[in-house]
Order: sequence, then C-alpha cells, then structure tokens
Amino acid sequence: MTRPIAVDIFAGAGGLSLGLEQAGFDVVAAIEVDPVHCAVHEFNFPDCAVICRSAADVTGAEIRAALAEQGNDRDAEIDLVCGGPPCQGFSLMGKRVLDDPRNALASHFLRLVRELQPKYFVMENVKGMAIGKHRQFLREAIEACAAMGYRVVEPYQVLNAACYGVPQHRERLFLLGAREGLPLPNYPEPISQPAGRKPKKSAAKSKKSAAKTPNSPTVRDAIGDIPDADKFRGLLDRDAIAAELGAPSDYARTLRDPSGEPGNFAYMRHFDPGLLTDSLRTNHSAKSIARFKKTEPGHKEPVSRFHKLDPDGVSNTLRAGTPSTRGAFTSPRPIHYGPPRCITIREAARLHSYPDWFRFPTTKWHGGPQIGNSVPPRLGRALGGAIVEALGVTPSRPTRAIVPGDKALLTLTMTHAAARYGVSPDVVPQRDRVK
Repeated sequence: MTRPIAVDIFAGAGGLSLGLEQAGFDVVAAIEVDPVHCAVHEFNFPDCAVICRSAADVTGAEIRAALAEQGNDRDAEIDLVCGGPPCQGFSLMGKRVLDDPRNALASHFLRLVRELQPKYFVMENVKGMAIGKHRQFLREAIEACAAMGYRVVEPYQVLNAACYGVPQHRERLFLLGAREGLPLPNYPEPISQPAGRKPKKSAAKSKKSAAKTPNSPTVRDAIGDIPDADKFRGLLDRDAIAAELGAPSDYARTLRDPSGEPGNFAYMRHFDPGLLTDSLRTNHSAKSIARFKKTEPGHKEPVSRFHKLDPDGVSNTLRAGTPSTRGAFTSPRPIHYGPPRCITIREAARLHSYPDWFRFPTTKWHGGPQIGNSVPPRLGRALGGAIVEALGVTPSRPTRAIVPGDKALLTLTMTHAAARYGVSPDVVPQRDRVK
C-alpha cells in the first residue's frame, strides 16, 4: 500500500519528520537552513531529499524537482506540509503582523503551502503566540489561509507533549489546516497526563475523566536503564562506547526496540543496540558537582539555575539556547537526579522520545540545541495520526529496514557541513561555546 507523503519545512534534525513517519507518512523532502542539522537529517533519513536553504529562498517548484531527483513522482499530490516557522508576533506600527520582517518565515511557510497545494498542513509555534497581542498574528494567518483556499481548525490548541506519552512538560501551539473540500482533522486526544503533576483546577477535563487518563512515563522510566556515562573513561573523548544497559521500563523498551510498539508505523533502522551513543561526558568543576549534589530533585540549582530532574515526574522543557545575535546562551541541560552531572545528549533524547537508533552530532554543542528545537517524535506522531485519520488512510508497518547514512555526517563541523551543501558557513549565527 502506498503511504501518504509529507514535506517538512524548518526540519531541524528531524523530530517532526520522525513523528510523521511513525504515524504512517513518508517524509519525502526536508527544508532546513542549518547545514549541520541537514547532515544529521540526512544520516537519519537517507531516503529523504534534504534542501539546505532558507525557506525564504525555496520555491514549490524546486521542492518538486528535488522529489524527482530522489526517484519520487514530481507531480505527486502532497498530503501534508508541516513546519514551525520562527516568528515574534508583534507588528510594526501601522502594518500587518504577517508583513513584519521579523515574521517573514511564517509568510514563506504559507507561500510554500500555496505553491505545493497539499491536502493538509500543520504549523507549529511557541504557546505564547496564543496569548495577548500575539494572537493578531494567528488571526491574520487564518485569514491568509482562507484566501489560499484552506480552512483552519478552530479553536486552535496548545498541546503538551506530556499528554502524548512524552516524559517532558513541553507546550506548543499547533495550527491544523485542510484544503477546501476536504474534511477538517481533529486535534489528537491526550493519551496521558503529566506524571508527578497535579491537574490544574481550570483544566477542561473533569477530575473524574482525568483520573482515567494514565500518567505519562517518568524521568526514571526514560533514563533509568542508561548506565552512568561518568563510569566510562572512553566517553571523555568520544560519544559512543560498548555498554550494557539495565532493565528497561515499558517506555524505554520501545525506544530501544521500536519494532513491536503498537501504533508505530516507522521504518526500522539498522543499528548496534550494544552501543551507548551520544554520551560524551561533560567535565564539571568540583564546585559545580558539590552544588549539584546539594540540590533537591525537582528544584533549580541556585547558581547555574539548572533544573534537577525529579525521577518520579516529567522533565522540564528542554530548550535550544540562543545564537550569538541574541546573547549566545547555550542550552541548559538539566541535572541528573542520580549522578551529580548534567544529562547526556542520549538521556535528553530519551526525555524527548527519540529512539536509540536516532543519532546526533558527536559534539554536545549541536546535539542539545537540535533536541531543544525539535518537536518530540511522539507528539509529532499524534499530530500525524490525526491527519492520517482525516485522509481516511489505514497505516501499515513497512517491511523494509533502512540503513542510516554515512557516520561521517555526524562529525561535520559547520565549515565542512556548509561545504557539503554548497552554502556559506555564516548562514546561521553561531553560539559562543561557553561552559
């Protein structure tokens, strides 16, 4: 059976791409401006056409040409276009929000929807876009969609990843749109409630119905089976080592071996399950280690302001940090609830619902922001499932397994990655490497 096809704009490392694949889509093209992100996406999704350019500089015709180069039908009807265009929401005095240069990428996302004419689209943004004067942007976006021949599901919703089986509190706004004449999708129903958190009194669901919703996986469920990276001297100068993992929780088991997970329609990947990957150690000072030890789980360490994970709750929101143009703040990885150190990239990936076969760059500088910038795959799967249902498609599990790309893709510096894709290494403002 032919799987529906999707195009991922602002794809990053591929969290949403993976979630859509798990829902039953073939993601046939990914547009991403950062060449290091492109290299990681190419490694994990070798059958997907990667276009390393800003969405502002790409046309629908060029995306279709890239599909043809990958052996796909250039004129095939695209089922879904998705992406999270960065925008600030505020308008310049006397101008529409969509005309504000700071929101240009959102306008280009809508332009690509218009040019590609998919059956459906999903647009993601921070939850703050649904508050106060930021809502003007959403009103204008919905009006623009109507002018293009697309209806948007209203009221729009902010979804928490912890309500979709992810052990992390992460709220994001999603707009779901359908081409005129097609049925509107429904927002996915929550399948869990955040572990360790009391439901808000203002929650739409009653306490009775909330009690019937199982708790999300906990932090311990996510990373409790991963051996302490500090026990492996070899992880001081490399990010992977042979290691025996502990007894997994049900959640961890599905990330170690997704092949038997119900509702997961992704292609299987060839990988070595005996290799602990993305686990390069961090050298903390003795003073930092002492402060980390004193901090109680679920609280912030007072000097660094890093959050110490509560093993029986969900993680705080994993963030990406900021580029040099906005302060050069590195992404603050939380403190492990056990060993007095920040979590590894693999542990962060587990908290984000990435399976163990998914690889990140061999340095922490890129892996942390890639995770923090991405849609958790399980949340992406829930959204993709809603679109699959609207399409009237019955998803099936592929029998073919994918061999990931060349491991050298994971070691590329910005300079080398830029050269690979023929772009300037200055295309993305870089963070200062501040420990």
